Amino acid sequence: MGINILVVDQERTFADALAARLETEQDLEVVAAVQANPPALRVIDGGHADILLLDADLPDGAAIQICEEASGNDRTPQVIMLSRAAETERVVAALRSGAAAWVCKHESLEHLLRVIHGVAQGEVWLPRTVTGQVLQSLMREQERQQDRDRLLATLTPREREVLACLADGAGRLDVAEQLYLSPNTVRTHLQNLMTKLGVHSTLAAAALMRSRRDLPG
Repeated sequence: MGINILVVDQERTFADALAARLETEQDLEVVAAVQANPPALRVIDGGHADILLLDADLPDGAAIQICEEASGNDRTPQVIMLSRAAETERVVAALRSGAAAWVCKHESLEHLLRVIHGVAQGEVWLPRTVTGQVLQSLMREQERQQDRDRLLATLTPREREVLACLADGAGRLDVAEQLYLSPNTVRTHLQNLMTKLGVHSTLAAAALMRSRRDLPG
């Protein structure tokens, strides 16, 4: 069975040229080649692509947004980011948003084809020049996540409820009203949970909870 591909790039000529070359491969079919703009998101929603080749150099973080949109669909295409260069932070951000691979545009077509077939089989592909740094960054992130989990695990159920309200933007009086507690009880819970988390303000405690929520599933 063939692999359906969607090409999204900010340069129309590049998207068309890449699509034309991919179409010469017997097991590949390009369902669309579009210039990156808001309609591209609708193509992602309505198309039936197995692989999305996405321009990672789109301005204003649009590539990450599109990648997240694509990853949120019921029929999720595997995203391969295409870029002029590979920087560790950008590659890590792409992986966190759901991308399966990062390919520099100066790589050969043969390399891109290997990546496409690999990703179609569930593989993850990274540029060799940043693979080590990306893995180290992901490992550090995992360690920070584990540290956060250990700290949050020390809280009582009620303290977690109080902290969750804070993380959602509630003030102390709001927390008391939402949880049917007195302001003094809320203050006591806050003092206890800040001690356990090793922070000195409710803002820092709320930020810790929010950072845990923001981590990919």
